[in-house]
Amino acid sequence: MSKYTGSKWKLSRHLQFSILETGDELKKRAYGPGQHGADRKRKPSEYGGQLLEKQKLRSLYGVNERQFRRLFMIAKKDKDTVTGLAFFRILESRLDNLVYRIGFARTRAAARQLVNHGHITVNGKKVDIPSYICSLNDVIGLKEASPLKVVKESLDGKPAIPNYVTVDTEKFKGTYVRYPERNELPKDIQESQIIEFYNRKL
Repeated sequence: MSKYTGSKWKLSRHLQFSILETGDELKKRAYGPGQHGADRKRKPSEYGGQLLEKQKLRSLYGVNERQFRRLFMIAKKDKDTVTGLAFFRILESRLDNLVYRIGFARTRAAARQLVNHGHITVNGKKVDIPSYICSLNDVIGLKEASPLKVVKESLDGKPAIPNYVTVDTEKFKGTYVRYPERNELPKDIQESQIIEFYNRKL
């Protein structure tokens, strides 16, 4: 399945979940898109509920189905952490997500573009693969000596920086200091449903 490239607001309304993590998409119309969006109140089946949770998480991080399934299989092999949390931590460790969390971009899509265009470094070396999995204590910075306008504007907007990354706004660098805990991650996702969805397919 290819990555969704349509309206993020329309997708958020379809999923009843803010994939931009601002809630703005649902403020004006807190129901599904389309002519009959407000009338669709039927409760989904068990499978439908599991599929919905998967689509919410996949859309949040902007990952295609093949990548998403592969990362889930990696998380499932982790014997030290429960599968749901391990899966979240892998997704949070993606370079495009960390560029967003550090505040270099206002959205994950914008962060992905920064990485794709070669503006981001990890430990001083250019990395242009958005799906690159960062390790703890990796330092994420800008390739350019002077900050890009879009990066400066994003940081000037004082984004909410999670506690598992630290940011040096003067040097335009951020460090992935620890793995996030479950209470620091999106609360509207039921990862147990996603685990059940994939378990029934394996």
